[in-house]
Amino acid sequence: MSEPIIELRNVNIYQGSNLILQDVNLTVNKGEFVYLVGKTGTGKSSLLKTLYGELELTEGEGTVAGFSLRGLDWKKVPYLRRNLGVVFQEFQLLTDRNVNENLKFVLKATGWTDDKLMNEKIMDVLDKVGLKSKGFKMPFELSGGEQQRIDIARALLNSPKLILADEPTGNLDPETSDEIMSLLFQISRDYNTAVVMASHDYIVVQKFPARMIRTERGRVNDNATISIE
Repeated sequence: MSEPIIELRNVNIYQGSNLILQDVNLTVNKGEFVYLVGKTGTGKSSLLKTLYGELELTEGEGTVAGFSLRGLDWKKVPYLRRNLGVVFQEFQLLTDRNVNENLKFVLKATGWTDDKLMNEKIMDVLDKVGLKSKGFKMPFELSGGEQQRIDIARALLNSPKLILADEPTGNLDPETSDEIMSLLFQISRDYNTAVVMASHDYIVVQKFPARMIRTERGRVNDNATISIE
C-alpha cells in the first residue's frame, strides 16, 4: 500500500507578500523518485523551502514525514529536518574541517552525543556513497563530484524518509552528473527513501526517467511531460 511522505492540499506558497504558487495539490509516496522541473523563477525553490520548513505555510494544509507544515513552530523545524536530507547545488561543506568532522558537526547539531555511534554512522554513510577512504580529506582536496557525494552522505546521516535535492548536478560535468543520479536512484530504491529533485537539466531527466512535476505560471502540474526549453 502507498504511504505518503508528502501531502499538500490547496496550498498557496508566498515569498513575503508575493504569491508564488497557488492551489498546490501534491502527494509523494515513500520510496518514490520525483523531478521538480520548470524555468528559473517559477517556484521550484520556494516549494522545496516550504517542504523543509524555511518558508512558513499559511494557506492550505501540508504534511511532510508526519509533521504538519501549517503554523509549524520554529522549535519543531529541527525535528522535521531530522527526517529529511537536503542536498544543494553548492556543496556547503565547512571548509575549515575534514570530511569526518563535517559529518560529525551535523550529527551533533541533530542531537547525537555518543562518539562511537557517530563514528560508525559516518563510516556507514561514506560507504553508501563510495567514499569510505576519504574521511580525512579536506573539502578542497576533493573533486566536485566527490564533494557532491559527501553532500549526499551528509543528507543520509539521520536515515531520512525523504531527500530534497535542489539542482544537485548543476555544477557537475555530464559524466559526474550521471554518477550522482545513479547514486540517488540507488538510495531511493535500496532504502525506500523518497527523493524530490529540482532540475532544469533535461538531458539528465531524459536519461533517468521518473515522475515529473512542473512549476509554471504559478501552478504545479503533476505528471508533466518534457518540452526542451
